[in-house]
Amino acid sequence: MEQERKLSKIEHIKRDSRFLRGSIQEALEDGSSHFSEENIQVLKFHGTYQQDDRDLRKQLTKEGKERHYTMMIRARIPGGVLNADQYLQFDRLSDEYGNGTMRITTRQTFQLHGVLKGNLKATIRAINDVLITTLGGCGDQVRNTVGCAFPHEGPFYDAVRRDILALVDSVSAKTNAYHEIWLDGERVDPEVDRERETLYGETYLPRKFKIAFAYEGDNCADIYSNDIGLIAHRNGDQVAGYTLVIGGGMGRTASDKQTAPHLAKPFCFVTPDKLIDVCRTVISIQRDFGNRENRKFARMKYLVLERGIPWFRGEAEKRLGYPLDEPRELVWHSADDHLGEMVQGDKVHLGLFIENGRIADKPGMALKSVLREIMMAYRPGVRLTTQQNLILTDLTREQATEVTAKLEEAGVKLASSYTPVKVRSMACPALPTCGLAIAESERVLPGVIADFEKALQELGLQDEPITVRMTGCANGCARPYIAEIGFVGRVIGKYDILLGANLVGTRTNRVFREMVPLAELVPTLYPLLQAYRDERKPAETFGDYCERVGIEQLQDRFVPVS
Repeated sequence: MEQERKLSKIEHIKRDSRFLRGSIQEALEDGSSHFSEENIQVLKFHGTYQQDDRDLRKQLTKEGKERHYTMMIRARIPGGVLNADQYLQFDRLSDEYGNGTMRITTRQTFQLHGVLKGNLKATIRAINDVLITTLGGCGDQVRNTVGCAFPHEGPFYDAVRRDILALVDSVSAKTNAYHEIWLDGERVDPEVDRERETLYGETYLPRKFKIAFAYEGDNCADIYSNDIGLIAHRNGDQVAGYTLVIGGGMGRTASDKQTAPHLAKPFCFVTPDKLIDVCRTVISIQRDFGNRENRKFARMKYLVLERGIPWFRGEAEKRLGYPLDEPRELVWHSADDHLGEMVQGDKVHLGLFIENGRIADKPGMALKSVLREIMMAYRPGVRLTTQQNLILTDLTREQATEVTAKLEEAGVKLASSYTPVKVRSMACPALPTCGLAIAESERVLPGVIADFEKALQELGLQDEPITVRMTGCANGCARPYIAEIGFVGRVIGKYDILLGANLVGTRTNRVFREMVPLAELVPTLYPLLQAYRDERKPAETFGDYCERVGIEQLQDRFVPVS
């Protein structure tokens, strides 16, 4: 009874959901515009969040009307790999049921926004029609597994891809609820699912769980921000094995100094045949020991921080029944996204910069329309990246030339036409759709970047590859804590500025200044950028300069005394 009393409210909802059924089926047929709080929590596991248009809240309240409720749907696309038909299905659904846009997320998948409750089932079913699921898109389970988006070819890369898909299958929820609710599948007694959900049990995980794959040397997937990071080591055409790092996570609560972003720590090395067992074991330890009382501390990073790697390793070895090998030393050369023209044999791939991941038509740039035209005419492969961009793959030289011409005609610039700081920028969606946002992000970052570009031009730093990321709250969905410059929303119109991460994603930044008004973000950084220009060492990056000088010293020099 003591343990029962301590469980958080959401733990009770999960336990009582009958393996993710809740009363979703009944709610889909009740004619209302929105779901109950209990069903909202269960729906996350099915890949959908209930939202409302926060731009309209005040006016609707004044008029005595209910909020304008809509649903956001997030797919599960392992490694961000799509074919043209699958892409076109999302394009169609975004127009037919959504708000006319598609959002590439930092987890290599698509989100559709603006779907009404009455169209939710039809949308999810249509996504499944092209062999993509939304189960695992959200919720307290393993979410979309990500990896390097470059379309590598060869036996080694094919083997890694097989390992990714096998692991995804092994750690996916096994409940029949998804097929019953969305695909009109045969109903089974929920007790049958008790035997199926051997990894998750009836309460699933304490919080979301993220897994990422990388090739040694290329950290484009920000491997250290995940609960489990898997770095593939090569032995000729074979996969020698994987180094596991564990315990990463970006979220924090600005008002609680005990919460903080953490990078994953080296854990072990495993051969491919043991990969699934070891990953499931790590997940099971988080399932059994993770904090289910306070969701602020429920991510696995806090368990690793509290118990330590030696304890975690010992517990894993006890469950596995064999000792784990020491992790291999890792060397990183780049964390840049794969943009521009990439030639591989007789194939050409085009990596396109998609500002903040939003695929939409706007005046002067018909991005969504031209991509639809390209998909229908050339049938390229598609790779979504963890930096919210898109790669068109497997084009011939002639096709690549034609596609480039079509993009330019539609007003879509190639990545080489943008400044380094712009192509490295990211923002979360934030307002008006995200219920957690307390400040703007996607809608204001383009203006901030434009001001930033002007400042860099004035200082002669326009070619510096400075990484800038912004979020509308402290949860860190755009991974601002591993950006050289992070802007994190604290209240409407004000942001914390964080500095000092590095370009390869192996160091977090630190708070430089708090509660800076939006209009003052770039002016606040201008004198610091000037000092960087004048004081940097040869080839020293901005983040490394901030780390070398020290945040405290930078504060003493550049933060006015109040």
